[in-house]
Amino acid sequence: MIRDEIDREKKRQAAIEAAERAEREEIKREEDARRAAEEGPSLKEVIQEKAIEEEEPLSSKFTLSKILGGDILNTSAIRRQVPLLILITFFIIIYVSNRYSCQKDLIEIDKLNKELVNAKYKALSTSSQLTEKSRESHILEMLKQNHDSVLKISSQPPFIIYEQE
Repeated sequence: MIRDEIDREKKRQAAIEAAERAEREEIKREEDARRAAEEGPSLKEVIQEKAIEEEEPLSSKFTLSKILGGDILNTSAIRRQVPLLILITFFIIIYVSNRYSCQKDLIEIDKLNKELVNAKYKALSTSSQLTEKSRESHILEMLKQNHDSVLKISSQPPFIIYEQE
């Protein structure tokens, strides 16, 4: 029995302490709210309010003076698209540099093709000159003109020599 009374007394004390704690927290909240009302809005609230005030609704009238003056860049729709605009600019730069590189390579390929054609023509003409100079009739003519050679055309046809064993 005594134990039951002690337990009840402890529970009553715990309930009183919890109520006192809740009352102190409520008083503290009320004091903070009163102090905030006296001091004015916080810095965060002021910044949010100013940001909302500066954002004007999109005007349906885009005049040349607004566009040239830069007022169009202050709208929230444009500011939200800044990362996209930066990405598009980056891709345009990549595209232009890639195109320039490809044009440079095409010019080099065209130049090398012309050199190849010229080399083929030179090789063909050199080969035809060599063939012309190495013909039998041309060689005989050169020998007759020099008079210092004793080489002559054979009057007998070639024949095979057989070796006896």
